[in-house]
Amino acid sequence: MALVVHPHFHHRATGVTRHTFGIVPRLQGHEVVCVGRLLPPGLPRLELAQVLDRARREDVVWHAHRNNELLYGLYLRARRPRLKVVATRHGSYPPSAYTRWLSRQADALITLNAENAGWMQQPSVVVPHGVDTARFTPPVDRAKAYAALGLGGTHGVGVVGRVRENKGQLDFAQAVGPLLPAHPGWRAALVGLVKPEDRGYAEQAVARTQGALVLAGEHADIERWYQGLSVVVQPSHGESFGLTFLEGMASGCCVVSAKLFHLPDFIEHGRTGFLYPPRDVAALRTILEELLADPARAAEVGARAAVVARERFGIEREARAIEAVYAQVLAGRPRG
Repeated sequence: MALVVHPHFHHRATGVTRHTFGIVPRLQGHEVVCVGRLLPPGLPRLELAQVLDRARREDVVWHAHRNNELLYGLYLRARRPRLKVVATRHGSYPPSAYTRWLSRQADALITLNAENAGWMQQPSVVVPHGVDTARFTPPVDRAKAYAALGLGGTHGVGVVGRVRENKGQLDFAQAVGPLLPAHPGWRAALVGLVKPEDRGYAEQAVARTQGALVLAGEHADIERWYQGLSVVVQPSHGESFGLTFLEGMASGCCVVSAKLFHLPDFIEHGRTGFLYPPRDVAALRTILEELLADPARAAEVGARAAVVARERFGIEREARAIEAVYAQVLAGRPRG
């Protein structure tokens, strides 16, 4: 059994942070701990000095999720040869030459889909994210869950995630804005952080709906939003993976997503969700028009998606695949 360390040196909790902290308790066969900042209560942790001390006499796996964490792990490995470095590439767009070079120094590289693997131009193990199906689950009564959100009306459609240009919320606003007057029972919302530099973008999205779009802000208890919304849209222009579509599926939402490279592996169009060409506002509007006119159809698709997410895309599958990577580096097998 080895010591496995997941560092978190970022200045705020992000989607990567949330997923990393979710996967840590599910990793088996090793002592798994976190180091760094913003660590939630209940997760096992060590100080960096303790990691360095233990790496003198036992095997340690340092699993980095960002460049600064990877760089620190490489520094530790230079001082402690029994330490192995695993890196996961989470970026949404092709990496810089520096990032590719840095990743080559790791003992193993994990990527999230085949497109990301190609971007890295080096051997990697593709391990898609999984969803926590215990946390994200359909509500007993979606109408009641929606009412608790306080948006008014009878049904909700929205985008979950930080509000910024590459997440495509303006596409969503342009698509749904003309539909809302004809469907007065529906409310539209953006659920996520709006940083000061993105405030103008968010206000532009609201303006495209004549003020009908609600900026709901960031919520730690995001589960209740998935349980209340009937339709969840992922209009991103690019994602390394993007967990919102899986969280929405697991929660029984009807997910409508831009057809990014990996999405057809998870969503069967018209059966467990809907896909449209990225940035194609007209195509997105056509899908939303059908769903707003037929909430029962949205509910049917969402219910089917929840079953598929539970059967095929749970976070435990991801954990087992990551454990296999640890076994590889601890056995000293080279990449590729």
